[in-house]
Amino acid sequence: MKLVLKNLTKAFPNRKKGGEDVIAVNNFDFEIPDGKLIGLLGPSGCGKSTTLNLISGLEAPTSGQIFFGDEDVTNVPPENRGIGLVFQNYALYPHLTVMQNILFPLQNLKGDAKLSKEEMNAKAIEVAKLVQIDELLDRKPSELSGGQQQRVAIARALVKKPKVLLLDEPLSNLDARLRIQTREEIRRIQKETGITTIFVTHDQDEAMSISDLIVVMKNGIVQQIGKPQEVYDNPKNLFVAQFLGVPPINLFKSSFKGKEAYVAIRPEGFEITPNGKYDLNLDVVEVMGRDTSLVCSHNSCVGKNIRCIIPAEKAAGINPGPIKFNANPAKRFVFDLETEERIC
Repeated sequence: MKLVLKNLTKAFPNRKKGGEDVIAVNNFDFEIPDGKLIGLLGPSGCGKSTTLNLISGLEAPTSGQIFFGDEDVTNVPPENRGIGLVFQNYALYPHLTVMQNILFPLQNLKGDAKLSKEEMNAKAIEVAKLVQIDELLDRKPSELSGGQQQRVAIARALVKKPKVLLLDEPLSNLDARLRIQTREEIRRIQKETGITTIFVTHDQDEAMSISDLIVVMKNGIVQQIGKPQEVYDNPKNLFVAQFLGVPPINLFKSSFKGKEAYVAIRPEGFEITPNGKYDLNLDVVEVMGRDTSLVCSHNSCVGKNIRCIIPAEKAAGINPGPIKFNANPAKRFVFDLETEERIC
């Protein structure tokens, strides 16, 4: 199912008397291709969850339109949009078994959509197998791990075969290792079902690892849309460059064509060499296993320090003190000092 968002805007009244409305989503214009997984990415308060709520129908837009395929669903109630919604906190019924939780959406179907008990059970078992919890159907949520509970929530969202699957920070309550496993499972399930999926997260690793396209947002405004690697390699502005990447991009104040500018270099963009064009002061060498992190300083650095990531085998003999480096042109960007837009 293709989704089209046309000039979508959501404003909330300011709680302070006489204050201006708070614009949570500002003129969002985007076509989401059929069968793709889209990552809505940005810091807290950027408008990504509000966008998801607008798509689901839980919030009504102030202006703009939402299309599912060719159908305008802007004013269609959530229950009639054909969506599956997975929340951050799972929202499972604690007194029901896994099977009963999955069956719940089917038991509320009415009219021509109503199913027999046998049909409902078959659909529930089908999705339980898809998310690999078919051996847990008799358990209660309290008897499951966080990852298992999340799979139950996904199964419940999928059992009605929705046109669109919406995931709101679905991995936030899981530990680091389980988050990686679960995000891989979400990608597998999405590919197997072919359901158009929108995945909201503030974690850029999550979004970049499983999304076909990412949408980077700030203050309700879309900053950049594209394939994850393309956005990482070609950020349109300083915010996108700084938001994507761990460790974050290194920032310097410098001059470009006679004008003050920001020069940004990805941590992996430093080529340490005795004949390098530029100087740094190496303060700390951090061994990370596969890579080595060099914590450095420079008088034009914007921030506390500079991090250079180099392969561990190239770190031998590098000690604290002055070092020289060249910058990989593909990992170096220049931004306007005032507008923060990309210059080159």
